[in-house]
Amino acid sequence: MTAQPKAQGNLFQNALRDAAYAGIVVFGLFILLIGFRTDQNIKNELILNQRWGLLFSMVGAAMVIRFLMTAFIQPAREARRAAKAAATPVEKHGWLRDHRFKIALVFLLIYPMLMLALFGVSGSLKWVDNFGIQILIYVMLAWGLNIVVGLAGLLDLGYVAFYAVGAYTYALVSMHFPGASFWVLLPLAGILAAFWGMILGFPVLRLRGDYLAIVTLAFGEIIRLVLINWTAVTKGTFGVSGIAKATLFGLYEFNAKPDGFAASFGLPMSSVWYKIFLYYLILGLCMLTALVTIRLRRLPIGRAWEALREDEIACRSLGINTTTTKLTAFSMGAMFGGFAGAFFAVRQGFVSPESFVFLESAVILAIVVLGGMGSLGGIAVAAIAMIGGTELLRQMDFLKIIFGPDFTPELYRMLIFGLAMVLVMLYKPRGFVGTREPSDYLHAERKAISGEFTKEGHG
Repeated sequence: MTAQPKAQGNLFQNALRDAAYAGIVVFGLFILLIGFRTDQNIKNELILNQRWGLLFSMVGAAMVIRFLMTAFIQPAREARRAAKAAATPVEKHGWLRDHRFKIALVFLLIYPMLMLALFGVSGSLKWVDNFGIQILIYVMLAWGLNIVVGLAGLLDLGYVAFYAVGAYTYALVSMHFPGASFWVLLPLAGILAAFWGMILGFPVLRLRGDYLAIVTLAFGEIIRLVLINWTAVTKGTFGVSGIAKATLFGLYEFNAKPDGFAASFGLPMSSVWYKIFLYYLILGLCMLTALVTIRLRRLPIGRAWEALREDEIACRSLGINTTTTKLTAFSMGAMFGGFAGAFFAVRQGFVSPESFVFLESAVILAIVVLGGMGSLGGIAVAAIAMIGGTELLRQMDFLKIIFGPDFTPELYRMLIFGLAMVLVMLYKPRGFVGTREPSDYLHAERKAISGEFTKEGHG
């Protein structure tokens, strides 16, 4: 009778000790970053202001979170894990029959209309563009990179290069051929990006791991430097502006003319209608990416990608052509990056090398890893959390009430974002979604495989 209370007491003691350690670590890490701030007084002298309230607020928050994780969340996770291991695996249906997928799809379809109803024509522009379209662009990019990293196991740190190829292909061709339609230039951008994906694939056929990452990183930087220095074609750092807008299949143009979209349907003049059109366009491109990825995983090439990811030597011993497997992975992933780049050029109306720096590749790769490599649903959740979360932090001016008028959320946005990523990697090392459906089954039975039973780092 006394064993359970004693174990409970030991659990709370460990939780308090871990919370104290977490507080000490956070205090040591952020005493210089948060506790002090350099300013200039009226005499133009450098002074040091103390911000103990903000520092101890962060220390207290870290201690509370660590205590809750150790005392409540981790035991609950271990209990669920034990129950899952003891239970019989449940048959898993296709993704189209999943009710969660249906609910998410319905919400995505009505999202612009919901924003219009809540915030009006002018107020909904920010929510449709900065949140809806921005998140879906990164979802598509991450799903494209997932083919290379999540399925084939090839660490690509230069994926933003294909994003840039797609954007500049659309921008330059539309500039020199003003009559070219968006629906013609979109596949052209994807084809050229896929071609450059194969060009990248040939030099790295014998590379793996860190060496592959370094070469792909160099490829991304080479593309960026070419865009900066080839001024005769790309206009260098000035970028390409005046990119033509997409049209509704050539029937309507989104402008203020009498034959424009808004005037033709009797709607008030606003740029939100063009953004809503772009929202549904990128949503369709995302659905195409997901459908192609799922279909490819069930084909022999998809199984070859996964075999290559698990063990390249065993893959060769089975007679699989690893050269073709790697090239197809690079080209397919690059093609979707090119599609996203062309859409980015249409949405912005302006492209420049500053939009395709290494940080973009790092963010896309972080989305893939945090979501769970190989898991489309997990990657979508990670994109919503990362991109939507950072956008929300831009709007958190109410934090000034808590931390004082000198607090600027924009300065601490990446700090909070980095801390959140560290916590996710500590407590969900296989990503947000640790369960994915295998591409092949024994006796035609579909059973869910938990990430807890797979080797870490292998999906």
